[in-house]
Amino acid sequence: MAINGTSVRTSSDGVWQGENPLNYAFPLLILQTTIVLFTSRFLAVLLKPLRQPKVVAEIVGGILLGPSALGRNKDFLHLVFPTWSTPILESAASIGLLFFLFLVGLELDLTAIRQSGRKAFSIAIAGMSVPFIFGAALSLLLHKAVNGEERVSIGQYILFLGVALSITAFPVLARILAELKLLTTQVGQTAMAAAAFNDLAAWILLALAVALASNGSSEAHKNPLISVWVLISGVAFVAFMLILVRPLMNWLARQCSPEHDFAIDEAYICLTLSGVMLSGFITDLIGIHAIFGAFIFGLTIPKGEFAAKLIKRIEDFVAGLLLPLYFASSGLKTDVTKIRGVEAWGLLALVITTACAGKILGTFVAAMLCMVPARESLALGLLMNTKGLVELIVLNIGREKKVLNDEMFAILVLMALFTTFMTTPAVMAIYKPLPRMTSQTQRRLERAMPPAENAEDELRILACIHGPGNVPSLINLIESIRTTKKSQLKLYVMHLVELTDRSSSIVMVQQAQMNGFPFVNRFRRGKSYDQIAATFEAYGQLGRICIRHLTAISTLSTMHEDICHVAEDRRVAMIILPFHKLWRGVEEETMENFGKGWRGVNQRVLKTAPCSVAVLVDRGYGRGSEQVAESATVVPKRVGILFIGGPDDREALELGGMMAEHQPVQVTLVRFLQNDDNKTDKELDEYAVAEFIRRWEGSIKYEEKAVTDIAEAALAIGQSREYELLVVGKGQLPSSTELADNYIEHAELGHVGDVLASDGGMLPSTLVIQQQNAVVAEDVTDVKMI
Repeated sequence: MAINGTSVRTSSDGVWQGENPLNYAFPLLILQTTIVLFTSRFLAVLLKPLRQPKVVAEIVGGILLGPSALGRNKDFLHLVFPTWSTPILESAASIGLLFFLFLVGLELDLTAIRQSGRKAFSIAIAGMSVPFIFGAALSLLLHKAVNGEERVSIGQYILFLGVALSITAFPVLARILAELKLLTTQVGQTAMAAAAFNDLAAWILLALAVALASNGSSEAHKNPLISVWVLISGVAFVAFMLILVRPLMNWLARQCSPEHDFAIDEAYICLTLSGVMLSGFITDLIGIHAIFGAFIFGLTIPKGEFAAKLIKRIEDFVAGLLLPLYFASSGLKTDVTKIRGVEAWGLLALVITTACAGKILGTFVAAMLCMVPARESLALGLLMNTKGLVELIVLNIGREKKVLNDEMFAILVLMALFTTFMTTPAVMAIYKPLPRMTSQTQRRLERAMPPAENAEDELRILACIHGPGNVPSLINLIESIRTTKKSQLKLYVMHLVELTDRSSSIVMVQQAQMNGFPFVNRFRRGKSYDQIAATFEAYGQLGRICIRHLTAISTLSTMHEDICHVAEDRRVAMIILPFHKLWRGVEEETMENFGKGWRGVNQRVLKTAPCSVAVLVDRGYGRGSEQVAESATVVPKRVGILFIGGPDDREALELGGMMAEHQPVQVTLVRFLQNDDNKTDKELDEYAVAEFIRRWEGSIKYEEKAVTDIAEAALAIGQSREYELLVVGKGQLPSSTELADNYIEHAELGHVGDVLASDGGMLPSTLVIQQQNAVVAEDVTDVKMI
């Protein structure tokens, strides 16, 4: 059925009225969106084992839905993507693109770009100018070789092709770096800073290219002065936004603070989103694409709490729903079948080779001149060769302005797809991270190497936190452990930050710019980071311990690798993990659940850790004062050690010995007595308990309880509120029948730890200890030999 585009109705009356919903705009848009989302998500799942960024799946999905694959079936194309629906689909996609480019502007921090340093600036300049020159030279050949391109002005052609070959996709690069665990390495930080320079320069060149192309879009309006007026108007718009609008947005951001009314925040956020639309309209009115206005408006927003609120409101809807429509729209314009013959495919190979050679060679040479090692310089070149959404935007604008025909458009889209696809495997092949040592190999090396000076007098602990809420109890726990003897405690505080596909992840990465592998020791401006760092620094001065700040920015599925790598690299004795649930309040206890993802992180660390691990179930341990750092050293604490038996409980006993050194810490050892046929473990347990009592006689209390149900007895002790902290080994109950009869919700805590971490009742904080798995057998063997 032929549809007249001028008489398209929004919605149908339904099939019962004899109407086909697919002949109406809104039902068809719903179906198109569903198909696009399903295709892109399905391909993302397929490409995930290859560690490809999501943008690759979205580009491939768009091409598959277009005339290159499924669209070759005319019935499918006319049914799902008829010609009359194209303006509607592109309008919806353009709204998403407008707000996404606003988010990109929010991601780019002009202050951070200025502070990135000479090395990143030099690499960015070389990484953009060399491929631009290569692209300009290539355009002279393509202008004559590709049919129909000779009618385009050579100046416009050089500019568009140069920009297309020299772009680096900043958001896509960040995802690839995170996937490869290079985000906070020196290579990753240099690549991110150079890509930010590159992104900003690309938008300036794109605006220039659009201004020049606007002059040739219509025969009736060809006038050399038009391009000049467009450029002058564009510069005036940027100056207006940065000089006048930026201070206004700074004031508006200060008004949207926690002290102000929620309704006021809503009004300011709506006003800002309206500003995005208005900025896009003005640049479109000038003759530059509307997305340029949205991007510049995003740059004027101060990076902080207000920007985070904006991102939280719009990013899921824009990036998850509307943006895939833009990739589909691009795919519908990409017809690979237009590349016909050996000559055309040869041109495609030439374009890909030129793009890769220009970007990789320019970056490599500049990095080498900046004294970057050859392997890292080559990795930088490959990383900077990443393309993405910005590349597609340039190509679509070029096609819209009739600078690129269908064949050239398809060639450049495939070039962008290939260069992005090759980045991850190429970098993995060239810049492989050092393989992790097994625990046995590490111990052999430690035995073979002479001990470092004062190494035996230094206790190293890696404490992980999710956010400011974990800080008070962790500081109180560390103060309880800190020994008063000559031995020094070195504390590594690692802030665990989840990296997702959300734009806010990139903003957060910028706020945590670091040096070192794989994490940092320097924090950028950010409220939670500053609060955490300042609290620990204050405690470090009062407690006289050495504190190092680290940050792990990673997906939850690989976060444990970062934690275990640092534990191995820094040779820590224990990792302290926060439980995935956090209880707050005294009179009315409320529970915050961080989710199963964080629980999975803990489980994987417990399974693969190279040292002992402690999981802190935090219910407000030692929070007796508003001044956290001061209260940690003043407020007395009551600690109970529940001893059942086994290597984990003996490890808990060792930790209890450190706590017993402190006069403010009142330690009580509660031993549960039961029948046990494991004589080897029983002898070890008897010796450990006897030695503990002998060493700390007069400083601790000792109780013995004969019990039949250990979990029930432990719960009764917890509910008595006699202790602020209970320390227990993860272990296993000796009776397998008893374990089978009880449901364990949190197996990573063991049976007793699971009972003490239950939601019901006012229970104390609990520290669950797991001894390093790999050394348990060696411990037993060594004792037998003795």
